[in-house]
Amino acid sequence: MSDNTLRATEIIGGFADIDEALVRGKYEALTKTLIEKGLTITTMESCTSGQIASLITDTEGSSAILKGACITYSNEAKIMEGVPKEIIDKHGVYSPETALAMASACRKKYNADISVGITGSFGNVDPSNADSVPGEVFFALEGKDKSQVFHCTVPAQKSRYAYKLYMAVLVAEEVWKVLS
Repeated sequence: MSDNTLRATEIIGGFADIDEALVRGKYEALTKTLIEKGLTITTMESCTSGQIASLITDTEGSSAILKGACITYSNEAKIMEGVPKEIIDKHGVYSPETALAMASACRKKYNADISVGITGSFGNVDPSNADSVPGEVFFALEGKDKSQVFHCTVPAQKSRYAYKLYMAVLVAEEVWKVLS
């Protein structure tokens, strides 16, 4: 990594087994709070494959706050949605820079108050990307005045779905901090 590498805040989840009802409850409360505050949100998701946007839309009235979302599972999709190719080429697709570029691109695209960009590898090495480290995830939150980037090493999970829920909880907790 170069000296000008973006620093990500390390976060650790406090659980190994995911309680789906707990995750859904967090997102219902989060979505209702966003509705009450009149704040919009958008996501650009890679490793979570739209799971975060899906959890937001499970709450009635979410169309008032979810302006749109992008699932960008491939590098090409990220570039098509506004992530500069140069960032991926220079820093790798699994980097704090790419996560932030994802959050920035989708916030701009949908003119949202809050955006989430998330990229990483879960249980296996990605044969398409040399910077793939299983369990390493970067995500970013961007608002009109502030952005934050996070890194998490995800412990082994029972399924791809459990990996997605694990990360969804961590993202929700950081969005709550923005709202506080």
